[in-house]
Amino acid sequence: MTTTDLPVDNGVNVEALLGARAALGESPDIAKFTWRTVNSWVKGTHSQSTVETFYGLGDEQQHKSTFSFEADHPEVFAAEDNGITPVEFVLVALGSCLTAGVAAVAQQRQIQLHSVKATIEADFDIHGILGADPDVRNGFSDVRVSYDIEADASREDIQALVAQSQKRSAVYDILTNPTSVTVEVA
Repeated sequence: MTTTDLPVDNGVNVEALLGARAALGESPDIAKFTWRTVNSWVKGTHSQSTVETFYGLGDEQQHKSTFSFEADHPEVFAAEDNGITPVEFVLVALGSCLTAGVAAVAQQRQIQLHSVKATIEADFDIHGILGADPDVRNGFSDVRVSYDIEADASREDIQALVAQSQKRSAVYDILTNPTSVTVEVA
């Protein structure tokens, strides 16, 4: 038996995903999700976020456990470096979303993955957030994602995996299209 005769297993249940997509046609309202996190200030620029519940499939849902994330600024920003910066969370989210998509698309296309590594970098000028230059934006000026993928596939097929993942990535969409954000005080 050659490696091409072995079933592809990238750990993605494509049948369940396709079943969910089919169910949406019958009940489009179940596709409406609300993701949430609760963020609490600790001290200085340090905060903690927890993720436990979300709304989806027409009802409140709960993760198997509560997930906690520490955010802070590095010592070079006169902070205590108790966690990654909020902008680094954005890079983590982008890399995680795109990579999950690569795995799902590879499974659907029967491509066995051996390793997937994404390096995500973003350029950022702190003149903006410090208020030192009103012409400099507060966010990223450029984001780059570079993949190193080993798979039983041609370079073209691997590039197509990444392109399809990018096309379906929620985080990529959030970063590349305007999104309405409302901030209020209770």
